[in-house]
Order: sequence, then C-alpha cells, then structure tokens
Amino acid sequence: MSTALAARRSVAEVLDHVWRNRSAIQSRDAYAMMLLALGRENPRLACLATDMDYEDHFAAELPRQYVDLGIAEQNMIGVAAGMTVAAGPVFANGMSPFVIARAYEQIKIDVAGANLPVKIVGTHAGLASGHYGPTHHSLEDIGATRMLPNMTVVVPGDAWEAVQATVAVANDPGPAYLRLGRLATPTLYDERTDFVLGKARVLREPGRVVFLATGPYPNLVAAEAARALASRGVSAGHLNMHTVKPLDREAVLEASARAEVLVTVEDHRAVGGLGGAVCEVVAEAGGPPVRRIGVPDVHYDLVGGEQYLLDRAGINTANAINQALDVLA
Repeated sequence: MSTALAARRSVAEVLDHVWRNRSAIQSRDAYAMMLLALGRENPRLACLATDMDYEDHFAAELPRQYVDLGIAEQNMIGVAAGMTVAAGPVFANGMSPFVIARAYEQIKIDVAGANLPVKIVGTHAGLASGHYGPTHHSLEDIGATRMLPNMTVVVPGDAWEAVQATVAVANDPGPAYLRLGRLATPTLYDERTDFVLGKARVLREPGRVVFLATGPYPNLVAAEAARALASRGVSAGHLNMHTVKPLDREAVLEASARAEVLVTVEDHRAVGGLGGAVCEVVAEAGGPPVRRIGVPDVHYDLVGGEQYLLDRAGINTANAINQALDVLA
C-alpha cells in the first residue's frame, strides 16, 4: 500500500476513497486502509501478521497494537486467541493457503470452538498465486471454515465490498474468515449500496436461470453469463453471495422458486464451498437442479497465471452459459 493510500483517514473517508477508486485498488490494500482507520478509532483493536507487507503502515503508526509473528501461522492463531483476553477484535493476517490449512486445528479449537472475536484474513485466495504452483492454491478454505461452529465466512466481490466487509466483521462479536484476492479487479457496482453480513446482493433479478457467485472473478463470470443469456432471450439473474456463512437462505429459496436451474460459480473446489452450501439449501427445500462451477475434484497441480488456471478449470463465462443451457435443453 502506497504512502498516499495510507494518508491519515477516518473510516468514513476510507469508504469514500475506496468507492471513488474501487476498480483501481487491490482488495487487500482497501482492507489495509480500513484496518488502520479502525485501529485509530479503537485502541483495543489488534493486528497480527505473518510477514505480510500490506500492514506496514499499521505497524508504523500503531506499533502497540501490532505484532508480527513471522511465517508461523499456527502460532499466530494461538496468540490471536490469547490476546482477546485484553484486546478485541484481533485481526490475524496471512496468505490464504497457509493461514487456513496450516493452522486449521488452532482455528477449530482456539478460535471457533471458543467463539472468540478473532478475524482471520487470508489474501491470495483461490488461484491468485497459481504462478507459485499447488502449494499456493487455496481451494479448500471456504469449505473448511464454513464447517466450523460460530465462524462467519465472507468473500468480497471487489475492493468496495472488501472495505465494507472489514467494517462489518470488526463490528461482529464472533470469529470470522475474510477471504481476499491478490490483484485489483473491475467493480461490480455502479451505485453505492450497503453491506450486510449474511444478506446476498441481487445484481440481476432472478429469471429462468440464476447464477450465484462468490468472490471477484466468479462474480464477473456470472455477470457476463447472465448478460449473454439475456441477449439470447433467456432471462437470467445474478446473486452475489459475498457471505457463504451464514448463507442467505431466503435469497437462495426465492431464486429457486423462480428458476429452472441454479448455477454456482466460485474459485474454489466445486465441492464443499458455495456450491455445496447452495445444494444443501435447495435439496432440503426440493428446488431446481444445481450446476456447480469450480475446480474439479482432482489434485490441481498446474502452474500458471490466475486467469489461465481459472479457464483451465472451467471457471469461465462459456462454461457457465453451457451449464445453464444444458439443463434448460
């Protein structure tokens, strides 16, 4: 995060700044700006890090509220849980493939099991760091965290949602996992709207097809697929499921009542994540068919750029359209 972006701003000023620049700012930078603003206003807020440089400005300005644990994710989660005795909320930051997979036992027992206000923030999620290979793929984190009791799981769709979600999880009393990407992405919004945990955002009204997506690139795929189907005369809706847990059951059921097929899109394995959560709701209610778009249930050992890996996995507009038309046919 540049010095200009870290200029002293209030929470309201950060919201305004990110809204104006929402397609040019990386989600992790938007988060870092807001975390610093929240830390200025709340001296009990703590920031823990695993050598992640996007918190450098927090460390420089609020050193008494900052601890760098080094590359030791398991230790960081334990320390975060312990710090809630005197601090809160505590934000524990790391790269998504490591802060969840390596520290899962600590998260399960020390954070979720104890229902503590630890906010785990994982950047480089999904296939964002696919150029480093499968060690840096984060494809199981949504499923792993949504299985934990008390845990809120939030996957913002762009920088604007990332900065809003940071405020929301900071104000929520329980544990949370905030999943962020790596690069700046186009915004999903033309109008400034409110963010509510557990409440899906309707980006296009449900039709014969409804795309339900979580995260930046999946939502862009869903938006483009819905527009393409509409241009062919097939009514298609689009829901941004930014909160995977608690899932907005009401929105899913309303879409199910109107649609002939639901298509979920996520940069995660097709099992366990958003697709699994939607299937659970629809199966219990007896809804329409669900097609899940995500990384196949194989060892995805490819190395390459994020867009290349997403496309190879079928997380693209063409596949989203084909999955919907296949059911309609």
